[in-house]
Amino acid sequence: MTTGAMPTSPLPVFDEDPFSPEILEDPVPFHRRLLAAGPIAYLSHYDVHVVSRYDEVRTVLANWQELVSGNGVGLNEPWRTTGLLETDPPRHDAPREVLADVMSARAMRPMADECSRQAAALIDGLVAERAEDGHVAIDGYQDVGKVFPVNFFADAAGVCGRENLTAYADHVFNSGGPRNDLVKKGEARAPQLAEWANGACQRDALEPQGFGADIWAAADRGDILHEQAPLLTRSLLSAGVDTTVYGLSAVLYAFATHPDQWELLKSDPHLARVAFDEALRWESPVQMLFRKSAATVTLGGETLPEGRRVLICYGAANRDPRRWEDPDRFDLRRDPSGHLAFGMGIHQCVGQHVARLQAESLLNVLLERVDRIELAAPPTRQHNNTLRGWGSIPLRLHLS
Repeated sequence: MTTGAMPTSPLPVFDEDPFSPEILEDPVPFHRRLLAAGPIAYLSHYDVHVVSRYDEVRTVLANWQELVSGNGVGLNEPWRTTGLLETDPPRHDAPREVLADVMSARAMRPMADECSRQAAALIDGLVAERAEDGHVAIDGYQDVGKVFPVNFFADAAGVCGRENLTAYADHVFNSGGPRNDLVKKGEARAPQLAEWANGACQRDALEPQGFGADIWAAADRGDILHEQAPLLTRSLLSAGVDTTVYGLSAVLYAFATHPDQWELLKSDPHLARVAFDEALRWESPVQMLFRKSAATVTLGGETLPEGRRVLICYGAANRDPRRWEDPDRFDLRRDPSGHLAFGMGIHQCVGQHVARLQAESLLNVLLERVDRIELAAPPTRQHNNTLRGWGSIPLRLHLS
């Protein structure tokens, strides 16, 4: 945690703990207070500043020169060898270029049929096993959101041992916050998971085809150093999995609670991509990350000295009424482009194309088979210090 004197200039001060169970359960009221308070505020509980408004969040994300990631993007110093997300230029440039090429929209096209096949196999299997009286009961998180992206992404990356993926990613993102109960819960397995992740990303552990093999091939060409290849592959194991797991779960929950929007999508299936992006804006699976000032910097009218941590509140920015009309509504008629769920700037998510491919494949399969989606019981949240997601979404799919 950073240390320093509380700022003396008049700016909003919040005593709440954004990592408390109450705020993690429902951060929206806290975000509204941040948004109303001003362009920048101070969180006394952790001695950090916070930006929540859309324009200020974009300003921070664009200013990689003064607000850096190289000291970690969590509240504290990194607990493991840093990856791409925690690297600044110029060390960041070559690995980023390699990963952007490996996971480009062009690179996704040959995977589209296999992605659709896996989505269809999953849904058809659930229907065959559980269909009764024209409907099927599933858990949108446990049966779909947690299963489809883990299996597809592990195949696409060529990574073995997929049973460790969600546990590893969960601890990585929890470690972005304070050492609270969420972090302590994962600490016992952390060394084992770190050892697995490091081993799974070595050349001889990867399948001969996949993102991992492509990264090692880039090292062979001299695009990156060979010692960078396993770290670059490892970055996929967290950033490429949990965010998609929660993103797909979010879109299923959104349609279950907004039946008019499912009808709109059924009337125009081309809105599938819009639906996923709107769900990402509305739910913001990545809620918050940090930057650290590398020099004196002015932000939101406040001058911050070198060495200050700044919390970036993506969840609030994606519901900022200055940017979004009726921001708390999930609405396929809006243009969600410009949302910050994938970040922005040099650290914008390079896996967004594979995430969108999975979402469109899943939604297209559901559109062909499902007339209506509804909640079968109240859903429950799964808390994480960085992410917002579900632990269970009981759904009833009414078959076409």
